Amino acid sequence: MKRKIVFPPVETASEDGLVAVGGDLEIDTLLEAYHKGIFPWPLSTYPLNVNLPNTWFSPDPRGILNFKDLHVSKSFIKFLRKTPYQVTFNQAFEEVIHHCAKMPRKDQPGTWITPNMIKAYTNFFHAGYAYSVEVWDKEKLVGGLYGVIIGDFVSGESMFTIKDNASKQGFYALLVHLKDNGINWVDTQMVTPVVQQFGGKYVPRTAFLKKLDKVNWSKRRSDFF
Repeated sequence: MKRKIVFPPVETASEDGLVAVGGDLEIDTLLEAYHKGIFPWPLSTYPLNVNLPNTWFSPDPRGILNFKDLHVSKSFIKFLRKTPYQVTFNQAFEEVIHHCAKMPRKDQPGTWITPNMIKAYTNFFHAGYAYSVEVWDKEKLVGGLYGVIIGDFVSGESMFTIKDNASKQGFYALLVHLKDNGINWVDTQMVTPVVQQFGGKYVPRTAFLKKLDKVNWSKRRSDFF
């Protein structure tokens, strides 16, 4: 029997966007959450605290990047012309998410990408609802990111970089690839310095939800990658 997954209305979220506490990270739960504009984000920054209840957020405002606002600096264009790095999609998801979990975060003593999150999103990837971008220097993985793709809705979850500009190259390659395949915006959840450099901005949650209303949820990852 199919489970019925119910989240509280996002309008009931706390000031920092907390919608719900508890539940699991199974595929059907994640699908329902993203359909509602909600995503899991553990409060703990310590991987050992894997038994803490899951926490679910729908922040207001919400970070997005409309491709019509895409900005590429002259210095980054110069970098792209000279870089030896190569970009691939969906070739090393587990390596990417593990690298993201190990990346030091400003003002954070640990990571929110706990072992439970790694397991959940790896399962999500194998079910066709997540993607990865890999940036290679010959045989070495030097940057990348992963995110969610459900229908033609795409979100960015986390990125890592080992060499200068590697993650930026991966993010830019993703944006160009998605734009070429008919997608015109991505959910960034928050506007980090990298997202802002490319033209990302905050919009009211109501505006974000209106965008979700126009998503074609029936498409598959294979339609875009």
